[in-house]
Amino acid sequence: MASQRGLGVAVIGTGKMGADHVRRLHEVVSGARVTAVVDIEADRAKSLAGGIEGCTAYTEPSAALAAQDVDAVLIASPGPAHESALIEALGRDLPVLCEKPMTPDTASALRILEAEQRLGRRRVQVGFMRRYDIEYAKLKRLLDGGELGRALMLHQRHRNLDMPPGFTDEMLISSSVSHEVDATRWQLDQEITAVTVHKPTPTSHAPAGMNDPQFILFETASGALVDVEIFGHCGYGYQVQAEAVCERGTVRIGDEPGPRVSAAGRWGGHVPPDYIERFEDAYDREVQAWVDATRRGDITGPSTWDGYAASAVCEAGVVSQREGGRVTVEMVERPALYE
Repeated sequence: MASQRGLGVAVIGTGKMGADHVRRLHEVVSGARVTAVVDIEADRAKSLAGGIEGCTAYTEPSAALAAQDVDAVLIASPGPAHESALIEALGRDLPVLCEKPMTPDTASALRILEAEQRLGRRRVQVGFMRRYDIEYAKLKRLLDGGELGRALMLHQRHRNLDMPPGFTDEMLISSSVSHEVDATRWQLDQEITAVTVHKPTPTSHAPAGMNDPQFILFETASGALVDVEIFGHCGYGYQVQAEAVCERGTVRIGDEPGPRVSAAGRWGGHVPPDYIERFEDAYDREVQAWVDATRRGDITGPSTWDGYAASAVCEAGVVSQREGGRVTVEMVERPALYE
């Protein structure tokens, strides 16, 4: 139960994303406070905790989740570590905001689904923050409103300045394109039924062994076609765009905002360097919405089912990436809890 001082949150994982969430909870979001940070790197956890009154550093998630001042959990550790933390949190009936991917494969995602169903209520929100982006939300309202008619195609582009060391071909799908998977399912309100991955000639800036960029084609349950360009080493910044082609018009989001500057014989604007800057407002809105819902005893936003569905689509994408050809997405029947 949250105290009068606000919801006590344990943040698990203090890398780039986790540290940004610690800052967000401490400086931006209202109604919450960081009472625990967890990282296997003890010095990093202590350094973050040291700047926040009443915050304790831990190296083991189980110790943090057992603390009396922890009311909720934000998981920002690497994907393979999510399952154990989620199971621990669900076992303690703690509300969770879990960064994507919820888990990196469908087998582990199903175990999370089953654990949450045993509780009989939702306790997990998955961190697909694009649902909280102002432009993505406007696109969703336009599509739901019906004035453009049925969506026939969706074009999506996802470009990074570069990728961190150790990033693999498989992660281009399971980590990066997972955002487009969720955006597609949410915007079109239907499941993705098949995936085909194409590999053009790689850029010379890609590390050895990585096929970058890649072109992914989704087929949906109602017959819409969705293409995704994932380009991990575009070299000029972070850029995410989408265009819906509908029966009575089109709508596009992600064009560069102002200011547009003309000076010294050239004109142009700013392309953000990474996702943290591009989606800063969406992350703020996402975490605030989670805190507000948790304080009133509710869980909203992307569900465990959405996390499982994204894992299933990405799993099919990785098979197509590795073996070639069209791969059907295999999913269990949607449980009543997530209807």
